Amino acid sequence: MENTAFTLEEATIRDIQQAFEKKQLTSVELVRYYLERIEKFDRNGPKINSVLNLNPDALKTATELDKKRGQEEQGPLYGIPVLVKDNIDTADNMPTTAGTIALQQNFAKEDAFIAAQLRKAGAIILGKVNLSEWAYFMTQNVPSGYSGLGGQVLNPYGVGRFEAGSVGGSSSGTGASIASNFAVVGIGTETSGSILSPASANSVVGIKPTVGLISRTGIIPISHSQDTAGPMARTVEDAAITLGILTGVDDKDPVTQSSAGKALTDYTPHLKHDGLKGARIGVDVTFLNDEEPDERAIMDQVMEDLKSQGAHVVEVTIPVQPFKSDVLWYEFKRGVNNYLRKVSDDVPVKSLADVIKFNQEDPEIRMKFDQLELEKALAMSDDPEDPTYLEHRETDLRTSAAEGIDAVMAEHQLDALLFQDNRGAAIPAKAGYPSITVPAGYTNNGMPVGATFSAMAFSEPKLIELAYAYEQATKKRVAPHFE
Repeated sequence: MENTAFTLEEATIRDIQQAFEKKQLTSVELVRYYLERIEKFDRNGPKINSVLNLNPDALKTATELDKKRGQEEQGPLYGIPVLVKDNIDTADNMPTTAGTIALQQNFAKEDAFIAAQLRKAGAIILGKVNLSEWAYFMTQNVPSGYSGLGGQVLNPYGVGRFEAGSVGGSSSGTGASIASNFAVVGIGTETSGSILSPASANSVVGIKPTVGLISRTGIIPISHSQDTAGPMARTVEDAAITLGILTGVDDKDPVTQSSAGKALTDYTPHLKHDGLKGARIGVDVTFLNDEEPDERAIMDQVMEDLKSQGAHVVEVTIPVQPFKSDVLWYEFKRGVNNYLRKVSDDVPVKSLADVIKFNQEDPEIRMKFDQLELEKALAMSDDPEDPTYLEHRETDLRTSAAEGIDAVMAEHQLDALLFQDNRGAAIPAKAGYPSITVPAGYTNNGMPVGATFSAMAFSEPKLIELAYAYEQATKKRVAPHFE
């Protein structure tokens, strides 16, 4: 379906809402458009392979929303189709699998907090997208975007040309599907780089929020210290709109108490064309890719563009400790065991040990690339007061925050730090700090590159100002072209 008065490819939330108001478009037509596009390009054609399951109730929901449109005050996501990463519980006819065969019958009894927020806002959950299995915490010996249940997600900018894994992970299905115009916006999750990596690799905007801004209730966990969900979209405006829908204090996730009085439900006032004027942005050039001259040239141009918009770009050194932390493995064991205890009897695993044993029963299919990270986590203590775990967590916080980002930003009076793609993502991730990535250009072979801004806790408004001003001044995103 393509309305002659209105083009849906690359359409924004604002475009679509205006079309709704002018009666150029209905939510039913919009859902049908995306379903047809998924069939044409995800299931067939280039076979991007980003969407694991479609919501069989999507058209019914769209019909109901069309009938109610205009009857009461309705927000910007009303009637808008959204794709969510398949580690987020949805209480409907779609399982929550984390891309693993062991969880293919895991139908949740309740929506995750953020799924409930989306529905309350009138969004249509169109489907669940593929991801790196267990959010890239099964093994490192595997291409990003691969799961035993869903197979390999492809990068829409390099089908048949880019190697497997170029799609980024672990929110690979979210990045590829939104880049490919299979929905208006998507939801990813990040523990360390899992929104920033696929967003930059697929030339979309990704916001990795402050830990505590968005509830993790109903999301299959890796680390309660670092996990967060966040929006992925084709524009900063759409990502900012979606971020405001997702925030909220949740009693079931105590860390969200830290966001009280700091979270916004509307970040759009921070979409400022002059958001870079007078801003001080630090860059440690060791986080830029000097091994690929065209990538470095793109980032050099980013810095020139920032300056041309009135920013001061300051060269800094971010202290990096060689310390190897095991925090994620300790927390993964506890978190996954807690999640699996609550799944239905239709799911054949009730613990991490069960998952490992289940995979070993059919290794060629269930653990094609091994499961070294799961096995490492199983060997860890699950005592939250374990002294080694506490020491590692304290070291992570101290080196990433107090002696890392905090110290550098204070010394140079910075508004943000600039990185390439997800290079350096572990530092704000360990600190629980936010980042936003924006399309910055394409290499000679067409691989997308992202400009990523990071800053202190709950600095999303400032990061959105910087990212929006950069995006509007440069407009680097080009949609992928499918034959």
